[in-house]
Amino acid sequence: MVPTRASVKAKGMDELLQEFIAETQETLEALASEVVAWEADPGDRDRLDAIFRFFHTVKGSCGFLNLPRFERLSHAAEDVLSEIRNGNRTADPATVSAVLGIMDRIAELAEAVAIGAALPDENDDYLIGALTQPVQGAAPEAAAPAVETTRLGGAQAVPRTIRLPLSLIDQLMNGVSDMVLARNELSRKLRERTGDPELESAFERLSTCVADMRDAISKTRMQRVDRLFTAIPRMVRDLGRDLGKKIDLVLEGGDVEMDREMVEMVVDPLTHIVRNSIDHGIETPEERRALGKPEAGTLMLQARQSGNQIVIEISDDGRGIDTGRLVEKAVGAGRLSRDAAVKMSEAEKLDLIFHAGLSTAQAVTAISGRGVGMDVVRANVERIGGMIALHNEPGRGLRIILRVPLTLTIIPGLIIRSGGLHFAIPRAAVVEILHDNNETLHVAEVGGAKIATIRSVRHSMIDLEDVLGMQKPAQAGPRAVMVVRSATGVPFALGVAAVDNHEELVIRPASPLVMATGVYAGMTLPDNGKPMLLLDAAGLANAACLPNIADDRADRQAEEEDERAARTEMVSALRFEELSGEKRLIKLSLVERVEDVDVTSFGRSGAHAFVRLDGRLVPVVNGVHAFTADHVSALRLRDGTREACYPVAAVLDIVEMPAVPDMVAMHGLLSGVSVIDGEHLEVINPFALFAALPDGPLVERTRGRCVLADSQDGWTREILAPLLRQAGHEVILGLPQDEAVDPADIVLCSDGDSSQAAEILGCRVVQLRASPRPTGPQDSSIYRYDQDALMAAIAGARR
Repeated sequence: MVPTRASVKAKGMDELLQEFIAETQETLEALASEVVAWEADPGDRDRLDAIFRFFHTVKGSCGFLNLPRFERLSHAAEDVLSEIRNGNRTADPATVSAVLGIMDRIAELAEAVAIGAALPDENDDYLIGALTQPVQGAAPEAAAPAVETTRLGGAQAVPRTIRLPLSLIDQLMNGVSDMVLARNELSRKLRERTGDPELESAFERLSTCVADMRDAISKTRMQRVDRLFTAIPRMVRDLGRDLGKKIDLVLEGGDVEMDREMVEMVVDPLTHIVRNSIDHGIETPEERRALGKPEAGTLMLQARQSGNQIVIEISDDGRGIDTGRLVEKAVGAGRLSRDAAVKMSEAEKLDLIFHAGLSTAQAVTAISGRGVGMDVVRANVERIGGMIALHNEPGRGLRIILRVPLTLTIIPGLIIRSGGLHFAIPRAAVVEILHDNNETLHVAEVGGAKIATIRSVRHSMIDLEDVLGMQKPAQAGPRAVMVVRSATGVPFALGVAAVDNHEELVIRPASPLVMATGVYAGMTLPDNGKPMLLLDAAGLANAACLPNIADDRADRQAEEEDERAARTEMVSALRFEELSGEKRLIKLSLVERVEDVDVTSFGRSGAHAFVRLDGRLVPVVNGVHAFTADHVSALRLRDGTREACYPVAAVLDIVEMPAVPDMVAMHGLLSGVSVIDGEHLEVINPFALFAALPDGPLVERTRGRCVLADSQDGWTREILAPLLRQAGHEVILGLPQDEAVDPADIVLCSDGDSSQAAEILGCRVVQLRASPRPTGPQDSSIYRYDQDALMAAIAGARR
């Protein structure tokens, strides 16, 4: 079908309209801050001319494109600005607000045209009336505070540009990503073959060209941070007017560039932080005068590049965060106990601002105060691999630091091996790599958790296999331990099988099911061509429930340890090694003596282990009664009246330990952990140890036997006799005929005649019955399957 002249003309008009809308939206983004700056300095003729030219251009284009509402609004604004240029009108706050209102309406109309929606049907006459109303004799808004906007850094020449669709930029970026993958694969194949100097030289030139092309195309996705700052002056002005506050806004580092995708992701967190600073932080002019501060508060936004990160600082000279109020809110909401609140450091109290539902606002307003926001800000920043930190000075201000990646497309990474699989981790997240046989590294397991001490600095440690639920295969060489910086700034130690390589990684999104686990940041294709998952440091820390508060904890712990050493009561303790290999402490005053015991002296009676010492049966507290060696070292323990035996692998030495462990953690026979000479040692809890012993002493029976009168009965021989022998009793089957009877013997029978014969012999009798119910009120017999009653009857008969 041959296009007609009308269709060609219509297509051309559509393209012109789209270009007009795109240019108008871009200009409006930057123009709002220019209008605010012009309000602060009405004598700035250059800014006034730039604003006038925008409305003049819009008016001229709208007549050609048949956009009457655009034309009417821009014409009204142009007339008023022309009067101001000619000196017939002043740029009072009401006029500036009306100009901004016209700009907002044009932005709404442009958005509707861009998406093909119906144009908003608001009353344009109201905006035009507010703009063109006479102002002679009318007093300017005395209460309207000004916003002084300062942009640090010299003006730069505007470069020549060309407009391209974003889809084309993304397509170019995907193409260069594939080139990087192909280069990595070629590099692997060249390494597998014998070296050819000419081929390697050609490959190096190719690799350099690919890197240069990658950098050049990456820059096409970059945008100046000014894009983040464009809406800030207008927002500060409007919020300042609503709250009656005067604010000096300082913007610095707008020429720093970052990935367009990162700019879009940081806009919302930055906006929320600025709103909080104005609402909660900066005081009213009256409050600032009373505090001896200038009437106008200062809000500063700074951006800079640090390595492969963009650092954005938002600081104000307001009241800061009232951590006491935060704690009270947390206690009142049931999130925190009073005892826990007393023990919190200032940094831990400040971290409460990131808990959902907590706010320091006195009342809920349209701006903030609902306790919703800072938790979302942290989550959004961490989701893109960034982190947020607070530096609070109560009464003097607050500084918030955002660190976000420069780009999320191609990053330097490390290839690690764990559980027989390969994973990638961003190189920026790794602080240090050591082998587990390094002399500066000491790994200890305390209370089921690992602690890695590197040059006297302790870190929580996790093994990647444990976090991901994989098997840890045996390996000949040492494992690698990486100090990893999570998104919250608290480093931790990550154990892996090995670190294999480092290379530039192309990051692609992983499937939703994989991302839902929270421990991955995407997927990548390294030079071996096999897809692998990219680990998320913050996700690993959260999955392992590691601490996420960045503070001076290490310094504070060192100070507290020094103070405790000066004032803590110390007691002597025996350091020993368990049969299972753990090193532990026990209070020396409980140890009567240490001796080697023949393993044949150990046995088991019922549910309890025992050892025969000095003709007595002594309970074994750890329940061990079988050993591989001929002799075993044993601790003879006594609490004053009761005695116990504790077999151990070795007795090491005697040390001084705090009477109260450094870390109290009541777990079974353990009362906590004490640090002795830099080594974390579990402390035996003597209360739990002796409480676990049998109710009565295990004593060998020297007199009295259990005589089973009904020796021909199968139940008596097969069930009753083994039960009594297991309980430690000597058993005689049948009534003695020629043997003398000891009065301490006990006869157990289920036959009345046998009972009478036993009484004739002068023995004590325990009568058993086969029925669970007694025959009558006078029946004193015991049901033969009632073990507790049977044992109690035997014990009572001997007393």
